[in-house]
Amino acid sequence: MGQNQARAAAARPKPGARHATREDEGQKRGSIGRPGDATTTAAGAEEGAPGPAMDTFFLSHGSPALAIDDAIPARHFFKSWLPERVAGDRPPRAILVVSGHWETATPAVNVIRGSNDTIYDFGGFPKPLYQLKYPAPGAPDLALRTKDLLEQAGFGPVKEEHSRGLDHGAWVPLILMYPDADIPVCQLSVQTDRDGTYHYNLGKALAPLREEGVLIVGSGNATHNLRKMGPKGSPVPQWAAEFDTWLKDSLLNGRYEDVNRYEEKAPHGKVAHPWPDHFYPLHVALGAAGDGAKAEQIHESWTNASISYASYRFTTNN
Repeated sequence: MGQNQARAAAARPKPGARHATREDEGQKRGSIGRPGDATTTAAGAEEGAPGPAMDTFFLSHGSPALAIDDAIPARHFFKSWLPERVAGDRPPRAILVVSGHWETATPAVNVIRGSNDTIYDFGGFPKPLYQLKYPAPGAPDLALRTKDLLEQAGFGPVKEEHSRGLDHGAWVPLILMYPDADIPVCQLSVQTDRDGTYHYNLGKALAPLREEGVLIVGSGNATHNLRKMGPKGSPVPQWAAEFDTWLKDSLLNGRYEDVNRYEEKAPHGKVAHPWPDHFYPLHVALGAAGDGAKAEQIHESWTNASISYASYRFTTNN
């Protein structure tokens, strides 16, 4: 992360105005089939065909430079996603991303017909980063299905956004994971005035999507305090290491209630996450895996001293 981004974080505006967006009113129409329809996506997966439930994931996306900088260790992990079949042999029908870069008072989904716009909600990075595009198809039917599930579970009203594309919490990891941009993608927002338990239960309401071929990804960071970043190559500070270790131990040992109440249970919780936007995507992904889900750490690395790229897979108990 550049110094310009760190300075911008220090002057963080109010929730809802902290991440810039671009709107594209001229989107082409198109959609994927509703869950259960026997149609085929661009990824080649027949939607109506039976298959195992998808695992859910929490991915630490770190710096936007992840998309272009080979010196970031986590970049190689994200690029191995397809070759190593991290999400399984079966391509997802669609992808639902819960990003720490979209905050709203109540849940919102982007209902995009046509290609998603690429949002550059960051500043101070090399010009090539702003020239990247990730025009993945929108997933309007998945967005509406997500809205229905949440409203049925009492999380409404769920707002529909018809012009918001993909912020960098979504497109930066996806451009490495699924570089062909051929799988439909939609996003779900987080509510930073709520707590971890709220987001865990919100995720539980989305659990049926796993049976419908939907890959649920929480995109945030295991630690996220931009004011405490250090120079490249500097050691990991004690507070960051202790929080990261606590998170890993809690997840791998099934202490999910502690993770939901991290501000009181974790060492240095408010230092690791002075604002909860980048941590709540983990709670959603964990809840969506269902009761008794098994956690597995699938990557760990650091940059800028205190930015952890720890990432996790949550496997359903069924």
